[in-house]
Amino acid sequence: MSKASARYLLKENAGIIATGVFSLVLVDILQLLIPRVTKHAIDDLTYLAIDARRLLHYALLILLLASVIVVFRYIWRRCLIGASRKIERDLRDRLFAHIQTLDAAYFDKISTGDLMARVTNDINHIRMASGFGLVALTDAVFLGIAAIGFMAYINVELTLYSLIPMPLIVIFTRIFGRRMHRLYQGVQASFSDMTEVVRERFSGIRVIKAFARQETELAMFEETSSRYIRQNIRLTRVTGTFFPMMVFFANVSTAIVLYVGGRQTITSVITAGDFVAFISYLAMLTWPMMAMGWVTNMIQRGRASLDRINQVLTAVPAIVDAPDAVTVSGVQRDITCDRVTFSYTAGGTPSLKDVSLTLPAGKTLFVLGPPGSGKSTLAGLLARRYDPQAGSIKIDGRDIQQIKIDDLCRLITLMPQEPFLFSATIRENITFDPSVPDDDPRLVEACRNAGLYKTISTFPEGFNTLTGEKGVILSGGQKQRVALARAFYHRSPVLILDDPVSQVDPETADGIMDALGLVTRGKTVLLISHRPSMARFADDIIVLKEGCIIERGTHEELLRINGYYAGAWKIQQLEEGRDE
Repeated sequence: MSKASARYLLKENAGIIATGVFSLVLVDILQLLIPRVTKHAIDDLTYLAIDARRLLHYALLILLLASVIVVFRYIWRRCLIGASRKIERDLRDRLFAHIQTLDAAYFDKISTGDLMARVTNDINHIRMASGFGLVALTDAVFLGIAAIGFMAYINVELTLYSLIPMPLIVIFTRIFGRRMHRLYQGVQASFSDMTEVVRERFSGIRVIKAFARQETELAMFEETSSRYIRQNIRLTRVTGTFFPMMVFFANVSTAIVLYVGGRQTITSVITAGDFVAFISYLAMLTWPMMAMGWVTNMIQRGRASLDRINQVLTAVPAIVDAPDAVTVSGVQRDITCDRVTFSYTAGGTPSLKDVSLTLPAGKTLFVLGPPGSGKSTLAGLLARRYDPQAGSIKIDGRDIQQIKIDDLCRLITLMPQEPFLFSATIRENITFDPSVPDDDPRLVEACRNAGLYKTISTFPEGFNTLTGEKGVILSGGQKQRVALARAFYHRSPVLILDDPVSQVDPETADGIMDALGLVTRGKTVLLISHRPSMARFADDIIVLKEGCIIERGTHEELLRINGYYAGAWKIQQLEEGRDE
């Protein structure tokens, strides 16, 4: 457990934890007093120096101690277990908030299932370590030391005999603790893998059933599940040895005390009451000895989980506000790319190579090119999902890395090629605000322009229609139009549309394009598509191939060049002619 993380876990709940620990220590003290009362009662009974009234006095005293213990035991459980739940909540909130600050490159390297396992299973283990682990640790330290002190007060020699197994407990705890930490890390990593496999298969269940892959996927899941079980069995072999060993050492102490203490009682070195009290304290010491194993188990599991959480919390986003970042509210002049080069992997083939272009404010730039030519990469760079390895992207002459990220997000709306819908209503997917009414002019206009309004009118629930996970109840074209309506609704001055009508029929696409000419009037637009017909509203056109600009100009100029653009245009005209 890192010092920084430990401080975070404790500082927010220091007061309630202190109250809980105080109550726990008080309970331990009161528990230590009960054997003293029992000792005096047994000695008085042994020497027949007690009457019914004094016996009732001892009984009432034990009942009083037990009553106070009940009260403070409730307090420590409420405080310490409650604090662990708050730590769980705060850590999960902090982790989720941090994950949202990480850039797109981070999510290219880590799976969703892994993150889900960290947010759920790992944090649960940290809660256990900070709750019951703290309780067991406090008992193991305070109750153990105090019990030994009371035992020494009765008889030092007998106490030393009873502690013979203690050095072995310390040695084996260190040895097994290290092994458990390594094995817990393996178990948690294996759980992450299994979570990702389950998530992917559930998300793609329709594809699995469509291609009759059930048996194959089941076999794959069984292998992943078996790997997780094997990791747990390896861990169980260690913990299964460690815990019985702790119990064995505790029973060794009991056997020693029974023999040596019994002889001392017979020879009157100690009284019968002392012997009974000593056995009671040894029983109390047995719990701390066993608790050491339990604490070691939970602390090592919590430590392994905290290491995994720290891997995320210490991840630094590459896309951050520069110290001298400024606020920008709009585009007054141009958006320019100056010799931009970008690759998704270090040393890999660049997706864009030495690309330079200019997009004047209020104008529309159309980008065409074959699959893998770098069109979507260009869109991601302009929205600053990534930063280029070479070159610069500027807005009004200012590098976008010098603009505040929040301002850049408000300035630019990016509709990605693959639309993503939340498991919510159509209204929430478009507006992110469930309180927007159905007749809100801005919402209605956005849906009309996206060619979606008539479709929504056919749904019984209208805008309240639940789209399901990733919009599963909608067709591909409907999902794309919801995403397009979302882009129109938020009215950013810069609009980047990545193949916005690729899943829409030609007739609907023409209607959307007619509306697009009105919606984008006065906006700065980057329009990406494989349909050259969408370039009719563009002020300029570029063609990308293998990350480079191979053609640039207006529609008429590119037709005269008779290159890639002209070929794509002719093919589309022929296809549309056949469709007719």
